[in-house]
Amino acid sequence: QVQLVESGGGLVQAGGSLRLSCAASGRTLSSYWMGWFRQAPGKERDFVAAISPSGIGTSYADSVKGRFTISRDNAKSTVYLQMNSLTPGDTGVYYCAARYAGGTLYKGSEYDYWGQGTQVTASS
Repeated sequence: QVQLVESGGGLVQAGGSLRLSCAASGRTLSSYWMGWFRQAPGKERDFVAAISPSGIGTSYADSVKGRFTISRDNAKSTVYLQMNSLTPGDTGVYYCAARYAGGTLYKGSEYDYWGQGTQVTASS
């Protein structure tokens, strides 16, 4: 079992930045692919970014490319999402997720563990 806890969400003005953290416990995080997803009110959960176990490989949704950066510190069992140039369209609950095997990274159904989420609100 892997337990994931997100933090770092909050309210920010459009154009601002936030850094989300996802702390893992239970098993060695270095064996897992990690992803960030978000869900806006009344909408489906969407893929945001993913990172390979080593941290070398990353993948991003087109809507966040060039603005968001996913990274990880396996020694601290923590994954980060640096979000810059935030817009109201980025508002939602952000979830951290872990999967043991690679595959279709944008498919939330293929992730094995999920955090409880953290709210991000970018106001215009």
